Amino acid sequence: MTQSITTQNIYDDAGFFDGYSRLPRSVEGLAGAPEWPAIQTLLPDMRGLRVLDLGCGFGWFCRWARENGAASVEGVDVSERMLARAVAETHDSAIGYTRADLETFEPQGEAFDLVYSSLAFHYIQDLKGLLERVHQSLAPGGRLVCTVEHPMMTAPTLAGWAQDGAGRPTWPVSAYLDEGPRSTDWLAKGVVKLHRSIETYLDLLLQAGFALSRLKEWGPSPEQVVANPDWIKERQRPPFLLLAAQRA
Repeated sequence: MTQSITTQNIYDDAGFFDGYSRLPRSVEGLAGAPEWPAIQTLLPDMRGLRVLDLGCGFGWFCRWARENGAASVEGVDVSERMLARAVAETHDSAIGYTRADLETFEPQGEAFDLVYSSLAFHYIQDLKGLLERVHQSLAPGGRLVCTVEHPMMTAPTLAGWAQDGAGRPTWPVSAYLDEGPRSTDWLAKGVVKLHRSIETYLDLLLQAGFALSRLKEWGPSPEQVVANPDWIKERQRPPFLLLAAQRA
């Protein structure tokens, strides 16, 4: 069932969508996401699982889950453009897609064994409400695996690199403890993301009834930097926060 669309839907902006479609993770899929190998270490065995993907985008994870044995997969996204491509590239009746705003989306209770979300939760204002609904949607023992931009990425208000007195690169972080919306120019002007501290992410999970299983502050390994020298800057501060939790 499609919910009313009230959230910022930057992915349906033509210019943003065109730029996003050219990113490696859009062209190459999961293999183009440098954090994907680390995410895989957080995921359970997919065989027989009922999976919900929140912010499914082009459906890469939905198709991967089915290829690895998931019984069924439901992908949810607010963007018509993203879902149109997901549908066009999916040829599997066990995968379904729904257009819905995650601010209000209410999945069926105890209908899933795994809820997955990649780089979507930092757009959600009422993350507390969403996590509570996600918890209710999981069967007992079900798992949540999600990624967000690391709070050190959503906190900066100063752009670019700086250097300390010794000429070493630093990353300017401003007002880390002042949480709330931050506007940034990324592929389009005025993209709004919700800055939260790591502490707040963990508190919201615990308040929703989850038990934390794993936390990773992802950055490229030295081996990845050798293969991709431009990634050296990602060693200065972690770009992604990876979380795994379980419903008791």
